[in-house]
Parts: sequence; structure tokens; C-alpha cells
Amino acid sequence: MAFPIVTRTLHRHIDVDGLRVFYRESVPETEQAPTLLLLHGFPSASHQYRRLIDALGAHYRLIAPDMPGFGHSDVPHGPLTFDRLADVMAGFVQRLRLDHFVLYVFDYGAPVGFRLALRHPDRIAGLVIQNGNAYEEGLSPIMRNLIALEPGPAGEKAAREMLTLPTTRHQYEAGTTDVRLVSPDSWVLDQYFLDQPERARPQVELLLDYRHNVGHYPEWQEWLRTSTPPTLITWGRDDMFFPEPGARAYLRDLPDAQLHVFPTGHFALEEHLPEIAPLIADFLDATWKLVSPR
Repeated sequence: MAFPIVTRTLHRHIDVDGLRVFYRESVPETEQAPTLLLLHGFPSASHQYRRLIDALGAHYRLIAPDMPGFGHSDVPHGPLTFDRLADVMAGFVQRLRLDHFVLYVFDYGAPVGFRLALRHPDRIAGLVIQNGNAYEEGLSPIMRNLIALEPGPAGEKAAREMLTLPTTRHQYEAGTTDVRLVSPDSWVLDQYFLDQPERARPQVELLLDYRHNVGHYPEWQEWLRTSTPPTLITWGRDDMFFPEPGARAYLRDLPDAQLHVFPTGHFALEEHLPEIAPLIADFLDATWKLVSPR
């Protein structure tokens, strides 16, 4: 009996700007394999891509870091903002010499990823966007309440409520069609890291900083419109944070983008990996033919 090739995944740390950054990296069959950089969301880390790495990593180089303050990466000493996350991820890309890659952005990974794209647009071979918002119409009432929060006792109290176990679990299960397909390992591991004593401060800081991302939407949209990177959009229709209109808004600036909407919630890969993974594989194959890696 023939069995599919099993992906080998390396688990490493690398020093970036004084921080130890953890990342997962698949080992594909060929060194010329397309590279996909996966940026995770809140409240998760690179582990949210484990199954996708297993599915595609034998044929593609998938690299998934834990951003500072998440997962196995260090917590910065100073205030943590999305600008700071982008600084560290830019250093991470530089340290790994990723001169050419397709960028996968999801949730928090979108504001970080778009900052990277504006700094080094020549490195972006294409985009995979999964529930990563860049448009006002993609903000749900929950997100509009979040971006209305300001630093101070009231704002911090509301932000801390986002760090509780019921909220973490709800983010995975809300909007799903079959909750049995959502592994409890995901939200249990996320909560483990959120509950570490040093983690609450940076997570509250990021939640209160998210409002500043909205002001950057026009420049990100301008980059999309003028650069027109090849783009695949896969979206959970019933996302409690970024509903379907946020996915369709991309088509204003990227009319040639591929759009696939699935009947699920925020973490679409949990329920629809079998449908999404082949879309990503086909997209990587087609996109990599259009460009010549440096």
C-alpha cells in the first residue's frame, strides 16, 4: 500500500532584535519549492497552522513564526504595538533571508503583514488572505466596540475580558457548522499561553492598539490597488470579528483575486482544511511560475 509523503517540520528559535522568536518550518522535497510565510492571529500562534503544514509542507516551504508575546516566543520588555510586531517580523524575514515569498495573513497577521508589504513590496510574490481585514465594512459590531476602547482603567478592563477561557473557546466555535471538527487542543493551548503571568500586559496593549490599524486601511488598499499582487482569499463567512463583507471588499482593489467563502467562523482552517489546502497549493504553483525567486 502506498502512503502519502509525510511532512518533516523543524521547530526552531532565532534571535531577532534581542528577542528569541520561535518558528515552525517544513522541509520540502526540493530546495526550489515555493515559500509561504504564515502570520497567525489572536489569541493563537504558529500552532494554528500545524495541520496545514502537515498537508502541504512536503511540497512547499511553509514558515510559521510565533510573533512576540505569543506562543513560544519571548515577551518584549517595552510596550507591544502592531508597529513593534512588524519591526520584529521584518527582522525575522531578514534573518531567514526570505527575499521572495507568498504571504499568508490572518487576523492580527493582516496588519502586521501589510506593514511588511509596504516596507518591502518586492519581496511579496502573492497574498493568501484568510479573515484578515483591511476594510471598514469588514469590521463587525464586536470589532467596532473594540476599536472604540481607549487606554485607561475602563479600556483595560474590557480588553482583559477578551483573555478569558470562555472567550478564547468561543472564538474557535462561533460560526462553525460542525463544532466537532474544531479540536479543543487549539483553544486550550492558546489559553495556556494567555494565562502566563507575563502575557496579559502585552495582549491588552495590542487589543487597545488595534484601533490604530483602521487608520492605515487606505494606504494598504492603495498598495493593493497599485501593486495588484496575485491574491487568494479564503474566508469564514460567519466570523464574529471580520464577516463576509470584509472579504468581498478586497475585490474593489483586486478584481482578479480568487475569492472562496466557507460556511464557518474565524478559524476557517479548523473546519475546512480539506477544501482550503488544495486551493493554496494550486495558488502557490500558479503564482510561483509568474516570478523568479532571487
